[in-house]
Amino acid sequence: MGKVFLDLAVSLDGFVSGPGGGDDGLHDWYFAEFGAAKDIKRELLDRIGAMILGHTAFGTAPDGFDTEYKVPHFILTHTSLPGVERGGATFTFVTDGVESALAQARTAAGEKDICVAGGAQTAQAFLKSGLLDELQLHVAPFLLGGGLRLFGDLGEMTRLERVRVVESAHATHLTYQFKEEQT
Repeated sequence: MGKVFLDLAVSLDGFVSGPGGGDDGLHDWYFAEFGAAKDIKRELLDRIGAMILGHTAFGTAPDGFDTEYKVPHFILTHTSLPGVERGGATFTFVTDGVESALAQARTAAGEKDICVAGGAQTAQAFLKSGLLDELQLHVAPFLLGGGLRLFGDLGEMTRLERVRVVESAHATHLTYQFKEEQT
């Protein structure tokens, strides 16, 4: 069984979107055609067997969106919708919570990893649930000063272990594992 990891671009002050809800340059690293960012993108494309998104990250297009990730996508929503396929990616709408979305994603992913890719509410739900194995952040070198925060009230303190730090032209890529609770 693969890992479950949260993968998001975030500003240095902890926002996953700007004050107007836009990207505001957070994903510039993803479109770099060279160096470390290109390598990290290739790793993502190779390791992911399924993705989980919130309805806001999915967007409003009822027929899905174009993506390089030709894997099953599970969209958390409150509105039941029929599944769709677009360009080799499938989109299944899940109305019964993160555990159900994860169970479906595990079945679809097989031995590959499951990527929780946003938005902020979905990320926070997975952070609070204890269902994540890793946290991968692509930290953009600027302060947005407002927008949607990645880390809201998560409850008790969570300890992480740094696994990797990679610098690229547009971001610092940080990977952490969630530490097992010690008794």
